[in-house]
Amino acid sequence: QVQLVESGGGLVQAGGSLRLSCAASGRTFSAYRMGWFRQAPGKEREFVARISGGGAYTYYADSVKGRFTISRDNAANTVYLQMNNLKAEDTAVYYCNQERATSQYWGQGTQVTVSS
Repeated sequence: QVQLVESGGGLVQAGGSLRLSCAASGRTFSAYRMGWFRQAPGKEREFVARISGGGAYTYYADSVKGRFTISRDNAANTVYLQMNNLKAEDTAVYYCNQERATSQYWGQGTQVTVSS
């Protein structure tokens, strides 16, 4: 069983920055693609960003492209989401995700609130 633990959320003013972290258990972290998703109140969970196992390839939702950066440290079993120029519409619970061939794992989420 994989455990994913997010941290780094909080309250920030519009235009500010936050860095989220997601620490994963297990010995094969670098073998799996990792992603960040978010869910705002009353809305469905949506994709934010994804990174390949080795870290060479990244993908972003259009709404965050140019403002958010996903990265990973495979030696530390951790994936990060650097969020700059935050907007009120970025307010959501942010979830870390690990994709495997036949399953997915999710963290418990961390709240990000952007005040305008």
